[in-house]
Amino acid sequence: MTAPRDHGGALDAAIARWGGTRADWIDLSTGINPVPYPLPPLAPADWCALPDAEAARALDQAARRAWSVPEGAAVLAAPGASALIATLPFCLDGQSVQIRHDTYNEHAAAFRNAGWTVETGGADARVIVHPNNPTGEFCAAPQAGFTVIDESFCDTAPQRSHIAQAGPGCVILKSFGKFWGLAGLRLGFAIGDPQVIAAMRARLGPWPVAGPALRIGAAALADTAWADTTRARLTADADRLDRLVARAGAVVQGDCPLFRLYTVPDARAWQGAFARHHILTRTFPYAPTWLRLGLPAPEHWPRLRAACGTVGGASAQPRVTPRP
Repeated sequence: MTAPRDHGGALDAAIARWGGTRADWIDLSTGINPVPYPLPPLAPADWCALPDAEAARALDQAARRAWSVPEGAAVLAAPGASALIATLPFCLDGQSVQIRHDTYNEHAAAFRNAGWTVETGGADARVIVHPNNPTGEFCAAPQAGFTVIDESFCDTAPQRSHIAQAGPGCVILKSFGKFWGLAGLRLGFAIGDPQVIAAMRARLGPWPVAGPALRIGAAALADTAWADTTRARLTADADRLDRLVARAGAVVQGDCPLFRLYTVPDARAWQGAFARHHILTRTFPYAPTWLRLGLPAPEHWPRLRAACGTVGGASAQPRVTPRP
């Protein structure tokens, strides 16, 4: 059996190690918006009938408008970006792919599972995570070669999207659950090269997206006022989190409002200190000084503030590195 890959959200394992119940814990190990999009009313048929074609078309059109999809690019909705990541390598031609080591680990795993070799230099194709997870920096637009651009966290800064590149030779992945805060809905999008999208569609089969997800996704993508307000709140909350954690002696890097990556002397020790307050954070096996925190919900700020007073060098002066 293959060992599970390292991810955030492992709350059951945290409870087994540090105690408490799910209700006791604040999970900051993921980068999910803690104030989700308000669910619209759903008809009984959304739950009881097979997803209808008109609802699928409505979601497609909402996605095209929300992300300014180029006319020549195809759009495929799927049950989460992770399903698209697992499917995509089987629909591409090539043998080697370039993926940086300090990025979302499902990309390399998916390509290896499809028989590709993963390189850090030149290759037949490449994957860019934009902004990168976990480091948070944005990447330059691709210049040549087939490129997969994972923009799961890019909806906080739509002006920095590479969506204009979507089309032949490029597929862009979008996650609905991160920015709209509805990760349990399982909705994601692949946008770009029509031939590749057609191959992915064939692999996913009919009705890949549940009826409720079609309705909720279309409503949320069309709600530009909510999106604008949310971007402003996330940016303000990210700045607030930086100031709070920096007082404990952490150094912030990256520029993604949905999660913050900090450099600390010993990330495992800091994770344990937060866990004793039943606050779950994220560490990385390849970087022992990296600690990542998502944003807390509005009601959780007091607990986080109290925990920050007991971890690291709480008396240290704030140290915040300039953002790119």
